[in-house]
Amino acid sequence: MIYPWQTDDWQRLQQLRAHWPHALLLHGEAGIGKLAFAQHLAQGLLCETPAGNGEPCGTCPACLWFSQGNHPDFRAVLPEALAGLAGPAAADDASADKADDGEGKKSRAPSKEIKIEQVRALLDFCSLGSHRGGLRVVLLYPAEALNVAASNALLKTLEEPPSGVVFLLVSARIDRLLPTIISRCRQWPMSLPDAGEARAWLASQGVDDAAHLLAEAGGAPLAALSLSHDENRALRDFTLAQLAAGPNCDAFACGENLQKLPVPMVLGWLQRWLYDVLAQRAAGRPRYFPGAGKALARCAQSADPAALARCIKAVTRQRAVENHPLNARLVFEELFLAYRGIFTA
Repeated sequence: MIYPWQTDDWQRLQQLRAHWPHALLLHGEAGIGKLAFAQHLAQGLLCETPAGNGEPCGTCPACLWFSQGNHPDFRAVLPEALAGLAGPAAADDASADKADDGEGKKSRAPSKEIKIEQVRALLDFCSLGSHRGGLRVVLLYPAEALNVAASNALLKTLEEPPSGVVFLLVSARIDRLLPTIISRCRQWPMSLPDAGEARAWLASQGVDDAAHLLAEAGGAPLAALSLSHDENRALRDFTLAQLAAGPNCDAFACGENLQKLPVPMVLGWLQRWLYDVLAQRAAGRPRYFPGAGKALARCAQSADPAALARCIKAVTRQRAVENHPLNARLVFEELFLAYRGIFTA
């Protein structure tokens, strides 16, 4: 199934069917449904009786196997931490190298990277013939999770693609992919839905205050839906209150209260707030937190432009290594201290 706002992308993509690329890179904002789109596309490519527009029939043996997660000509490669998002086949691949402490328990946190062992197993799959006489489809999500060794191993295959194999790479951070990998894929930017269409869909999902949640999510409906059920909402509100306090932000309280949260989540809140401070200065209109307009106006008025630019740069730099912080509490304290320092006396 694809989402209502993806119909145009689907129809335009079908124009490639006559000369389908060996590697397709679907990229766009996080939270717009790229993974679901790629899964539906994979099912359509494997379907034995597809509709004229490429939609899978849903009833042939290939579609039934796909929906059950055991199609022999499909492989999904995800980090251990995301195992299960794309079905049992993905879980098997992603958990192939988990450690065990001898009592059936994992001895470490699941990896957030796609590792070289997973890519090597994938290459074995690519070397085999098709079980059903059609295509073999490989889905990699998120492609930016490929570590350096895995990226280099995959690159060799993309340079000399096996016959009959289609790679679907999905990414929300195309800037983190090796340029050599990007150059060997057909890029396909996935568009954000129209704001009205997204609000209507969120309302159909029972979401209240869809407009504000959609703004905070940068226009991505699935991200907004996730925010509506976020168990960390109280800490998010605490963080925004601290940021709204401007020069009175308590950096050490932020470090203490937020240290157990995922670092990317907190950095995302901080980065969006800083963007809105800048947007308020430049255009008088915030993008992500329209409900905090008065607080943002106060912060924008007293912020030093050069210090604001340095703070934004520091957060951006930290986001590049957000999955490998040495100490989350220290990272947060340093960044919130930097934020407090942007305000003039």
